[in-house]
Amino acid sequence: MNLDRAIFAFAGVMILASLALAHFFSPWWLLLTAFVGLNLLQASFTGFCPAAMVFRKLGVPSGCAFK
Repeated sequence: MNLDRAIFAFAGVMILASLALAHFFSPWWLLLTAFVGLNLLQASFTGFCPAAMVFRKLGVPSGCAFK
């Protein structure tokens, strides 16, 4: 698994977890979904992604999007 796929998987898990938490506990958890979406959007324009930096330090090999 390269860095790009790890970021997509992490974002997907965070969105699904946020939706489940919003459904079962509080609609305020949808703010996490919005945060993940905004982070993905800004990363597509700037190339800066904090999760990519964390995964890189954990040893995940680089992909083509986050070098």
